[in-house]
Amino acid sequence: MSMSDWKDRLNVVYSTNPDFKYDSEDEVEANTLLKEKQLLRISLDKRNRKGKAVTLITGFIGTTDDLEALGKLLKVKCGVGGSVKDGEIIIQGDFRNKILEILQKEGYAKSRCI
Repeated sequence: MSMSDWKDRLNVVYSTNPDFKYDSEDEVEANTLLKEKQLLRISLDKRNRKGKAVTLITGFIGTTDDLEALGKLLKVKCGVGGSVKDGEIIIQGDFRNKILEILQKEGYAKSRCI
C-alpha cells in the first residue's frame, strides 16, 4: 500500500508495530453452491409493508450476481415486480406454490415453503 492511499488509513491514528497492516473492508463473496445443495426457504411476509403480502426467498448462498439472476428469473416467471436486498429475494404478492414449482423445475430440489 502506498503512502498516498490516505483515505484507506483514516481510522488509524498511529501504530508502533512495524508489521501492522491496514484493514481493508473488501469482503470476499462466497462461491455459489450447486443448485441441488441450496436450501431455499419460501415464506409469506406482511410485516412493515402496509398490509401488502410479499413472498420472501431466503437461504441463498452465493454471489450477488447469481442471486440477482435468480430473482430476475422468478420475477419474469411470476409476471410481477420485486427486488433483491440483503441476500433475500422479494416477490410482490403471494406466489409461494408457484415459486416452489419454478425452483424445483430449475433444479433447486431442497426448496421448501415455510
